[in-house]
Amino acid sequence: MSLVLDPAAQDLLFREARTANTFTDEPVTDEQVQAIYDLVKFGPTAFNQSPLRVVLVRSAEGRERLVQHMAEGNRPKTATAPLVAILAADNEFHEELPALLPHFPQAKDLFFSERPARESAAGLNAALQAAYFIIGVRAAGLAAGPMTGYDAAGIQKEFLDDDHTPLMVVNIGKPGEDAWFPRSPRLSFDEVVTTV
Repeated sequence: MSLVLDPAAQDLLFREARTANTFTDEPVTDEQVQAIYDLVKFGPTAFNQSPLRVVLVRSAEGRERLVQHMAEGNRPKTATAPLVAILAADNEFHEELPALLPHFPQAKDLFFSERPARESAAGLNAALQAAYFIIGVRAAGLAAGPMTGYDAAGIQKEFLDDDHTPLMVVNIGKPGEDAWFPRSPRLSFDEVVTTV
């Protein structure tokens, strides 16, 4: 059975999409980022909790502050990407639940009154939203370079607060020269899927 999604779109979002390691200097506009968000905000999360928060790093000063917290191998590409996004989980997402889940506003206190429950839910659902974000970047015709090689405590202190946990840093832009590493293998269907 074939997929309903056009094969060219399948290639753009998955088969031909790669993690970019170099970028051109073509800017990523606020309008592009808005379009990405306006698409991916519809991806599902549990209780519609939507805990992802995004810090866009555009300025030279912000970039310098960020690069010092990146792992050595991630510094050059972070320093030169047209746009860098810090994706974080908002551990106080429950404050928005009455508006996001109007048919069940009591979920805020019923399920998320304790911080450990919120942190667990925020981490899982914001990671899910981060994946949507990467797909959205690809849908915009841009390349994403997601990274988790960084000093998380340093990034949290520099750009966030105690209520936000960094999940990943994503370089965004048009791929530059020699942007791609060779594609790594993937597991087969039979290695991943079990039917019971």
